[in-house]
Amino acid sequence: MVHPHLFQPMTLRGIALKNRIVISPMCQYSAIDGMANDWHLVHLGKFAQGGAGAVMVEATAVAPEGRITHGDVGLWHDGQIAPLKRIATFIKENGSIPAIQLAHAGRKASMQRPWFGNAALDDGDRGRGDLPWQVVAPSAIPMDDGWLMPHELTDADLKALREHWRLATLRAAEAGYEFLELHCAHGYLLHEFLSPLSNRRTDGYGGDRAARMRYPLEILETVRAAWPERFPLSVRISSVDGIEGGIDVSDSVAFAKEAKARGADVIDCSSGGLTGSATAARIPRGYSFQVPFAREVREKAGIATLAVGLILHPQQAEDVLAGGNADLIGIGREALFDPNWPLHAQMALDAGDDGGVFDAWPKQYGWWLERREPGLRKLEGPALPFRKP
Repeated sequence: MVHPHLFQPMTLRGIALKNRIVISPMCQYSAIDGMANDWHLVHLGKFAQGGAGAVMVEATAVAPEGRITHGDVGLWHDGQIAPLKRIATFIKENGSIPAIQLAHAGRKASMQRPWFGNAALDDGDRGRGDLPWQVVAPSAIPMDDGWLMPHELTDADLKALREHWRLATLRAAEAGYEFLELHCAHGYLLHEFLSPLSNRRTDGYGGDRAARMRYPLEILETVRAAWPERFPLSVRISSVDGIEGGIDVSDSVAFAKEAKARGADVIDCSSGGLTGSATAARIPRGYSFQVPFAREVREKAGIATLAVGLILHPQQAEDVLAGGNADLIGIGREALFDPNWPLHAQMALDAGDDGGVFDAWPKQYGWWLERREPGLRKLEGPALPFRKP
């Protein structure tokens, strides 16, 4: 038997992941009034059937004004629990850990759905009924020219938002999720506090690095206190802003250390997004381009990391883990291309047990595929996708 790192189980607090593959949160912009629906069930359910260790629901808004677009999923009222619970139940019944990311978009809220332009709302969006709302931020600095001017959060606003995060966390637990991620990346609210380019406050929440970290860490403490002790908590960060004068890796290491001290279990190491699209960063993009961030945070902060960023191939993912760069692998858009990526990776890495080739697949599929396999090998030989000679 072969035991690749990618398919070794991992226990985080009281939760055991069957492998190291996490399906990253990917916004679908398809909710109505924050309510998840059948699209989300099928979209996320495919990944659980496909063999991932954990499947994470997209950025889920803790308040209506915290949505990126009108199509975002939310958890700001109890009525939003039931459809998300249906999804969590399906994910768990199919062998994966149900996970969810909680978020507030800050000054990048109230924007277009990406297929309409991925920019500030315009007359075309208004004609479709997507009207803008007042956005908020650490400082009254718009995301870019032509974007909404944010309201600078007051002390009362910050207190109210902490309660929104607390209640959303309780609802996530009630909905059956067992792995929660706090979104501190991609130019959204908590990242806006962390970056000196978007946080120009002169009170205790702005200024030096410690002050800029203060509010995100308060939210982390609020979430950790509300989240069941036996369930893990991840924090997604933009490891670098990729803009002169912005966050660098040393800032992210310092933040990761403080997050760990407050009960974070994993740092999900992305980058960029302070301006422009969610993952925009002025750094070279290539295979595994964000993996060095995961390695540095892991080594210097002493915390488990999740590596993301153009990790497309099974051996590539295996090499990331085998090299000590990270503890978990996040698969995003490649899972849209191939929802069965974990199962195919298991075949490619010879990570199965001594049973049939398709024993790890859902029985409704594996039974049929196992019986087709001998005929395929006679017709086409061993050089089939994901199959070893």
